[in-house]
Amino acid sequence: MPHYAENRKVYFNYEILEKYEAGIELLGVEVKSIRGGKMSLEGAFVTVRGGETYLINSNIPPYQVKNTPKDYDPLRNRKLLLTKKEIFELAGSEKNKSLTIVPISVYNKNRKIKIEIALVKGKKKYDKRETLKKRDTLREIRREYKER
Repeated sequence: MPHYAENRKVYFNYEILEKYEAGIELLGVEVKSIRGGKMSLEGAFVTVRGGETYLINSNIPPYQVKNTPKDYDPLRNRKLLLTKKEIFELAGSEKNKSLTIVPISVYNKNRKIKIEIALVKGKKKYDKRETLKKRDTLREIRREYKER
């Protein structure tokens, strides 16, 4: 299951509450570009509008710039394919101002491109410091065991 794009800042900036797997509605040009590893999830988020979920602000540059339609927008909103139950859960939790829906990674599953999204809560500055401290101590411990 190859990963095409990852949003690594999610684990540092947010506390993950719940994860979902969704399909993405894409153009053929976008599929080739994603499989080429050109997709970026930095600054992207998910919103629920009118009973449908959309991936907003994700950048998928054209596969071949000269063969791309003139009206192609790499930052366009892309519809996510979820069940009605999942959309209803996300819509209910999105009303809570402290929760956000963000993409974590884009990957291949049975020849289909899937996206993993998560319902998250922002971390405070002291939580981020604590995360850095844990990471450093684990790194030190691994070094000690490796040297032995």
